[in-house]
Amino acid sequence: MAKAKIHTTNYFDTFIEVAEDIKATSGVQPPSKGDKRTIAEMQYDLIAENPYKYTSDDVLFQVFADRNDLTKAEYKQAREQFFSKGQACLRCSPLTKTYGFGIHADSNGKVALFGMETGQYERFKTDPKIKKVKAMRTAKK
Repeated sequence: MAKAKIHTTNYFDTFIEVAEDIKATSGVQPPSKGDKRTIAEMQYDLIAENPYKYTSDDVLFQVFADRNDLTKAEYKQAREQFFSKGQACLRCSPLTKTYGFGIHADSNGKVALFGMETGQYERFKTDPKIKKVKAMRTAKK
């Protein structure tokens, strides 16, 4: 039987800029909402506490695994199943659409956050060697 196609959300040498219609003026840590952590909170914690440690795929799957209370033993099969269909990439993340963060993926696909008010954000935006993509808009035009 043919192996299922594995999709990826990883970018390489790419900077995801904040959405055109973002309301934030700087990078803001996503607030907690009740006892259940939000996707934005979980993504923020993983990336902010571990810059350039995880790929986009790692972050998205870890959030999925945590939200579904998967055990480590279930990870391999669950990850294959998770990426057997396309997943929304970090251009759709609330971090880039709402909370004012750009996300840089290095040459290995590992990601880090940069607040839109920072000098590093501006350097990525103007660096001709780095591909730039915008985060998805929050509202339709």
